[in-house]
Amino acid sequence: MKTKALNDWQKSALKKKWGAMQNVLSSKSRIERVVSDIVMDFNVKPRLSNQRGNAILVVSSIYEACKYFVAFQSTELKNKCAVVTSYNPQAKDITLEDTGANNETDKQFIYYTYTELLKNVDAKAGMSKTETYEDKVKNAFIKEPANMKLLIVVDKLLTGFDAPSCTYLYIDKSMQDHGLFQAICRTNRLDGDDKEFGYIVDYKDLFNKVENAISVYSSELDNSTGGASPDVMLQARLKKGKERLDNALEAIILLCEPVEPPQGELEHIRYFCGNSENPHELSENEHKRTAFYKATVVLIRAYANIADELAAAGYSDADIKRIKKHVDDFVKLREIIRNASGENIDLKAYEADMRYLLDTYIEAGETNVISPFGDLPLLELIVKTGMADTLSQLPKGLQGNQEAVAETIENNIRSTIIKAHLNDPAYFEKMSQLLNEIIANRKAKAIEYAEYLKQIAELAKQVITPPTISEKLDTAGKRALYNNLNENEELALAIDRKIKEVRPHGWRGVPAKESVIQFALYELLNDVAEVERLFAIIKQQAEY
Repeated sequence: MKTKALNDWQKSALKKKWGAMQNVLSSKSRIERVVSDIVMDFNVKPRLSNQRGNAILVVSSIYEACKYFVAFQSTELKNKCAVVTSYNPQAKDITLEDTGANNETDKQFIYYTYTELLKNVDAKAGMSKTETYEDKVKNAFIKEPANMKLLIVVDKLLTGFDAPSCTYLYIDKSMQDHGLFQAICRTNRLDGDDKEFGYIVDYKDLFNKVENAISVYSSELDNSTGGASPDVMLQARLKKGKERLDNALEAIILLCEPVEPPQGELEHIRYFCGNSENPHELSENEHKRTAFYKATVVLIRAYANIADELAAAGYSDADIKRIKKHVDDFVKLREIIRNASGENIDLKAYEADMRYLLDTYIEAGETNVISPFGDLPLLELIVKTGMADTLSQLPKGLQGNQEAVAETIENNIRSTIIKAHLNDPAYFEKMSQLLNEIIANRKAKAIEYAEYLKQIAELAKQVITPPTISEKLDTAGKRALYNNLNENEELALAIDRKIKEVRPHGWRGVPAKESVIQFALYELLNDVAEVERLFAIIKQQAEY
């Protein structure tokens, strides 16, 4: 929910950093954790969230199936979740001594769970209550995915059950060979343009067995029944994969074709980011960068799909070498452009939320901060660690190119100024002018590179942390008023006091409440245009 505004590559960066923490799952309250995970998926995942798709959860035993079923009854999946197993409740289950794997309490739990879920079921002719119940929920699962969202199973429905709506398979059971392969196939029936493939969520670390499962299954296929042979199907997949890879490579090469020779890092930065002297070109070229980012993702996916089968797909050794180099080069170039445009995601901004997720859903000890600078944006890195350390952390392709480094830093500063401009127009206009002067001096060779780095580092410091003006102007709001009132400290402090005296609670966005502040400003400024200009700045200040 918190990351809806992020684009795909930013979300991937966030997942890459925090995803490794999935390995610290605790065994305590494990079922509740898995339930929470699945419920979250139904709120945010493709097809599950729009109610066109549903899911199957495979568990290890009937007892676990019942435990999961009961746990889901206290969530939003209540009445939209069912359990389908080989169990049929009978009174003797809880009166005779248990000789199986379950103890008496477990068998009682299974019996009472089934008794409760079947109490309102009227058995059809020739069928038991359990069979009637299972027949009803299976039909609802296939025909009404919005009303039957999740089936919990142990062994049933993992072979021969054809439900195109089934998009997710959650596996919390040790499986292998045919059983694992056929279970995975439950999600591969298509039923619309919004389903290209199914998703497998693995809670048992089984996927190192998938390759063997496919191998065993394929070696025993019976071709006597007719239809396409496995070899033909494999070749068709590789042919399609090669076509996708060729198209993806051609598309991204065409996208970069307008870049001026010799098409190095600097030329690509200028094409995708614009001239760092022009404050508007960075935003004007955003569509180019977006297209390039998307094309890179398409290329990576197309390559990954057949990376281990390039020769079988028909590529020569020279082609394979060329393609691998292209993929590596475009991935590196993407990082360079992100750095140059200041579009690398600030992971630090999501740190509190990610830690909340981990602490809530994963049993782990308190976190230890190893380095306070690991996720800082480029400008903060310059301010806190110094220019030398910052330059050493830039991509290798940039470090040896002074002009590319300069334009990367300049674009980051420009981007920050643009974002912060409304907070304090007068101050950040000065910062913009200073940046223009430094860029002009660099390009005119009026200053040495070392001096340029010193000046740009000082400017970065002023952009990130505006200097203290006086003891009385001790907040960002007061400084913004001062800067935009021709540095009239007395008037700035008077307006600050007045706002804090008259501001109604929750005044932003409420015309009647905003007018209270505007009227108070008019009493001090006696100028309608000036009130409107200053009010726009005041709205940006968090302290008011």
